[in-house]
Amino acid sequence: MSNMGVVSTCFCVRSFVHLLRPGVQKMGYFQLHTASRCAAKNHYEVLVLGGGSGGITMSARMKRKVGAENVAIVEPHEKHYYQPMWTLVGAGAKQLATSGRPTASVIPSGVKWIKSTVTELDPDKNCIRLADGKKISYKYLIIALGLQLHYEKIKGLPEGFNYPKIGSNYSVHTVEKTWKALQDFKEGNAIFTFPNTPVKCGGAPQKIMYLSEAYLRKTGKRSKANIIFNTSLGSIFTVQKYANRLLEIIKARNIVVNYKHNLIEVRADKQEAVFENLDTPGVTEVYQYEMLHVTPPMGPPDVLMNSPVSDAAGWLDINNESLQHKKYHNVFGIGDCTNLPTSKTAAAIAAQSAVLDKTVSSVMKSQLPTKKYDGYTSCPIVTGYNSVILAEFDYNAQPLETFPIDQSKERLLMYYMKADIMPFLYWNGLLKGYWGGPAPIRKLLHLGLK
Repeated sequence: MSNMGVVSTCFCVRSFVHLLRPGVQKMGYFQLHTASRCAAKNHYEVLVLGGGSGGITMSARMKRKVGAENVAIVEPHEKHYYQPMWTLVGAGAKQLATSGRPTASVIPSGVKWIKSTVTELDPDKNCIRLADGKKISYKYLIIALGLQLHYEKIKGLPEGFNYPKIGSNYSVHTVEKTWKALQDFKEGNAIFTFPNTPVKCGGAPQKIMYLSEAYLRKTGKRSKANIIFNTSLGSIFTVQKYANRLLEIIKARNIVVNYKHNLIEVRADKQEAVFENLDTPGVTEVYQYEMLHVTPPMGPPDVLMNSPVSDAAGWLDINNESLQHKKYHNVFGIGDCTNLPTSKTAAAIAAQSAVLDKTVSSVMKSQLPTKKYDGYTSCPIVTGYNSVILAEFDYNAQPLETFPIDQSKERLLMYYMKADIMPFLYWNGLLKGYWGGPAPIRKLLHLGLK
């Protein structure tokens, strides 16, 4: 280490000790993170890309493993959101403001926050490049970059959101427009879409449909509404147990489902939505809408497209069980940016974080990873303002339920879990690196049989 490096490091230690003096402990998190920047570094033992759910929880876990001064996280945004809450925000059951907190408040104290965007990955040289051209090197790299929304792949969007009657629960900029469109509904078609791409939280496109139907019933407008779910998929849900129950709900509530229908254009000035029929290429259908909820096409982040760490489709190419990269053994992945064949949810990230923690520990000790991820994911399917079906399943689309009851039934208790308990667990458990999913609880409640 150069003399300058020793001086800078010592200065950081003195600054940290100063923080522990009486009166200084009350400094806000903004000041703490400023103090942690005192020694600008170009190399970290663990570098985390992305400050979403996966990135923050792994930063917290890595801090405990190698020390805060050896961990950095690259994240450009000033605000961190608990996005699963947006289903309820779009239905007027929660306020948008309650879903977000300053990024600085969720990054573990002492961990270096590099407020920038990653533009290039060079795993052969163990470094990445930032938007300003600066290079950062690492010993271990954890990629948690999430995915990208592609509203622009639908003709007429995103500019169509400037018109009324249209919203989307998938963006902070459009989720409140969903609630506005629902409140303003008078008579006609309420249409809900599912794109022809992988999506995060695959149940969300129909959750807002059930909530909207419940709202229209509550406000006396249901008889004037045609509730339509146009999905590019060939089934209502991937797990048969939950699909069967959802189909019962759909029939009882007189909801129309059109499979293999993909939204390709929105004519917001005319309140028209154009769908292609995936079974008959070239054939399109135009629907008039009074309300339209759009689930956008999604894809890998730009930086992963054609990257050495990605598969042919642009998703991070990692081992399904260890979450270690298939080629670069000091590179790991978590969350929506990966090619793991499971639903992209916060619950999946929680379970993955527990496995990845063990995997990284093994690699640091030059051992082979032994902990295995089973594909666990969860989707609390909100079917009303007081009911949820708690779907939990694995890689094989087989139920992997926490509670020793039939979770395919609509339950008030599960709604409270979705609305109140899960947000608490997210902010106080997952992001702090302590919540690794319900596996221990499941084992206990099922007497070790699952």
